[in-house]
Amino acid sequence: MATGAWLVRGNDGRLAAYALVEGGVSRWTETAVGSAHWSGPTFFPAAGLTDVTVAQGANRYVHLLGRRDQGRTGGAPKVDLVHAVQYQSGRPLGEWRSLGNPYRDERDAVTLGVPTAAVDGQGTVHVFVSGGPGGVMMRRDTKRGAWEAWRDLRGGEIVGAPSATSNSAGLVEVLAPGRRALMRWMQTERGADLRRAEDCTPAPAPGSAAFLEASPGVLTAYWTDQGGTGVYAHRPGEWAYPVGGAPGDGSHATLRAAVDGYDCTMLAHRGNTGTALVGICGTGGEASGLWWTDTGVRCIGTPALALDGYGRVVMAAVQEDRSIVVSRQGSEPGLTLSDWDRLPDH
Repeated sequence: MATGAWLVRGNDGRLAAYALVEGGVSRWTETAVGSAHWSGPTFFPAAGLTDVTVAQGANRYVHLLGRRDQGRTGGAPKVDLVHAVQYQSGRPLGEWRSLGNPYRDERDAVTLGVPTAAVDGQGTVHVFVSGGPGGVMMRRDTKRGAWEAWRDLRGGEIVGAPSATSNSAGLVEVLAPGRRALMRWMQTERGADLRRAEDCTPAPAPGSAAFLEASPGVLTAYWTDQGGTGVYAHRPGEWAYPVGGAPGDGSHATLRAAVDGYDCTMLAHRGNTGTALVGICGTGGEASGLWWTDTGVRCIGTPALALDGYGRVVMAAVQEDRSIVVSRQGSEPGLTLSDWDRLPDH
């Protein structure tokens, strides 16, 4: 399956869903804005992909970042990251290009983790990955189409994949789960180096961190407590507070949407019983907890949340048989979701 924002709205308003499949990536696209009908799957070959992450910038270009394991080449394991871009909804995916591996030692290179990415306000792609001796490594492209060298953001040992995003000011932030705290880096101006910010506690479960912008330029961090007590939320300068939920492994999908005219925050995750859960609260009101609903749909990995071209909430999940099901906000009061539709499998 894919990670990151794997259900995204393109520049023409249509939604697309992406999934890691054997030998590459599959994509489904709405046939019209807000339609219940989807085309696909369209298959994009990419041999050796073990993981794929989806990221999107303000220009709505879709960036796919993959971890590729090509076995052994000349006796040495060949593991690297690859990147491809889709510029328009429903159009072909661009060529996969290697970003290399930040670790030169053979023993470290094979421990390369799952990549994540964020696109800043200038359209610059920032790629983050952990592995090897620990810490977070970053590589970003340039306006000239080249890529800068890998940089070590340092920090302690990372457990699970980092998470990254950019805020409405176009500044990139990244979260990395550590053994004792959730580590955070942020930019203070466009194009600047990322600087270490205040750590968040309690300690997170591996790979569980996620972001959402709750007010202009201010990102709220969400993560699963390592101790199993549920989800925590934190904004810079405030205490972390519990928001409920019953998460299993994996991260959280996040979304802001208008519900009955109110600005609301939504989170979704795979629960500890294997079904998809969704929670909602007024944006900025996490301290009072979220109202959680179990959809009853069994899933693998993290569900996805997005707004369709009409501003309606859409939730997607990957079922245990690897099929993708989608539910859309109905016309009834509150956050009511329609019956689940299964995307075509051929």
